[in-house]
Amino acid sequence: MGRVVGTALAEGNVPGAELICIIDNRALGDAPVPQLSFEDALDQCDLIVEAAGQSVVREWGERVLRSGTDLLIASTGALTDEDLTSALLAAGPGRVYFTGGAVGGLDLLQAVRSLGRLTDVTLTTTKLPSTLEQPWMDEDLLHRMRTATGPVEVMRGTARDVPVKFPKSTNVAASVALAVGDLDAVRVHVVADPAAQHTRHVIEASGSHGVYRFEVQHLPDPGNPATSQVVPYAVLRSLGALAGRRGQIL
Repeated sequence: MGRVVGTALAEGNVPGAELICIIDNRALGDAPVPQLSFEDALDQCDLIVEAAGQSVVREWGERVLRSGTDLLIASTGALTDEDLTSALLAAGPGRVYFTGGAVGGLDLLQAVRSLGRLTDVTLTTTKLPSTLEQPWMDEDLLHRMRTATGPVEVMRGTARDVPVKFPKSTNVAASVALAVGDLDAVRVHVVADPAAQHTRHVIEASGSHGVYRFEVQHLPDPGNPATSQVVPYAVLRSLGALAGRRGQIL
């Protein structure tokens, strides 16, 4: 994800945004711009784009915002920690933003909250079994996933506990909860399907004011099948909106 976003910025594909530097714990010999330390990057940048995982949000998020630099978070699964979320939203003077990632409709769900609480919210995520395997899984579950000839439910829970179990695969659950405003209100089903050529997310929500359903199917990222190919482009869309690109839907 970082490579796609960085390359697009370096090539000037986001008017109003300029790639100043890259932060990485590995030496990158082919980086299009200087690779700086975290502290030097904060001195030189107006905005830090996180594309490195939930642990980085936990470790560095508040420091970015306290320095006065804005922060765009892609790994929204970190927001299952409500203390962290509260700290990020309260920190400043930097501003924190979140990308929608691989799903749509979050802007509408966030708007609908003004009409009243959504009483029934479900997210069903379906992916290839190999992309969902985790160290905590027992042999029985792994065997069922590896030998499945059809869909197998891998986990059922809320947006509070599922992203913790699948830190690279279910950031979407936390994004839906951010839009709805309640981690426990979002029921999540994680499904492994050997026939899933596309990653599939289905969001269903209802309340006294309406019924909503959003479904997306994406090709997996060829370099990281646990995530969807579209995710870095969602980050670039967010950057375009922040940089003031005309015609953006906000």
